[in-house]
Amino acid sequence: MKIPGRNIMKHFFTEREPGMDVKKEMKLMIVDDEERFLYAMEKLLTKKGYDVQTASSGEQCLEILEKKRLHVVILDIKMPGLDGLETLRRIKRLYPLVEVILLTGHATVESAVDGLKCGASDFLMKPISADDLLERVEDAFARSRAVAAKIDEARSRRFMQQSPGDILKDAAEEK
Repeated sequence: MKIPGRNIMKHFFTEREPGMDVKKEMKLMIVDDEERFLYAMEKLLTKKGYDVQTASSGEQCLEILEKKRLHVVILDIKMPGLDGLETLRRIKRLYPLVEVILLTGHATVESAVDGLKCGASDFLMKPISADDLLERVEDAFARSRAVAAKIDEARSRRFMQQSPGDILKDAAEEK
């Protein structure tokens, strides 16, 4: 038997299973034009059990985000082509729930302030230890989950306020 509104409910609630490991749930991407850094971080984080995507440019980052749902992006500021700040602006415009951590070896106070104004959740300097980076990534992921939970709650409240007739009407329109 088909339950009216089932697709609506699936849309409103996130796919988090109780007790799910953060490492298995979180999907992150590292964006950096320095291939050696990218390779080393990907290998290290994958070995620790994280689901890691990599991109060597802002353009490639946006292409991956178009195809895959990610929670956290670690983004280098200084890159040829589409730089980190412009990539950040586009990510926040197109995927506002994605948390972005800016990472650079050439920081200025101005670039840090610009990044935070554009929506970055953190700003880190290279070199950084993997443990420090993971702590910041997990903090960003926790913020992302908290925002998603608030959205789910608001959606479910809106759904619960609908009349049975409206729910059946919405279910019929889904067909």
